[in-house]
Amino acid sequence: MTETGASSPPEPGGSGTAGGEEHHVFPVRVYYEDTDAGGIVYYANYLKFAERARTELLRQTGRQQFDMLREQGIGFTVRSCQAEYLAPARLDDILEVRSTVTEVLGASMRLRQRIWRGDRLLCDLRFRIAVMNRQGRPARIPKDIRKALEPRISPPPSGDAGASASACGSTPRQLQAPRDCHSSGADPQADPI
Repeated sequence: MTETGASSPPEPGGSGTAGGEEHHVFPVRVYYEDTDAGGIVYYANYLKFAERARTELLRQTGRQQFDMLREQGIGFTVRSCQAEYLAPARLDDILEVRSTVTEVLGASMRLRQRIWRGDRLLCDLRFRIAVMNRQGRPARIPKDIRKALEPRISPPPSGDAGASASACGSTPRQLQAPRDCHSSGADPQADPI
């Protein structure tokens, strides 16, 4: 049982509607191997959970990644990712990865994947996924996949952070190097206050 009282996860690969938004739902149980020494899910494992969910979403279109690579010489790859960790998941929790396609372009697509425990949002991920050929060059998304994804497209609201300039796959803001005692003019020999 989890904190929310669920006794078994939902069927994999379902879809649902939350706030009018179509999404693919993939259940995940947190195992010991997913956690750190404190029993909390290690941050990189959220990316693994999201990858599994994207694979199942693709499988719902009638395609599998291995078949695409073998038959057409193309595959999906992560071009960019933005992650916001809001609350920890713990050993034995039952989670849901809710995946929403927000945009499908010629050779890439954008997805928002949110990982929930019951009604608590734990992790908010935004991906830009590109299609690449064996030579590492961009390739068009196959027409059958595009057609299967089109009914699932749910653009983010205009006020959503995903639509901002810092969204996945967009041009990043100019960052400034952190200032240290050598670049700020402070005396590195002086005692700290």
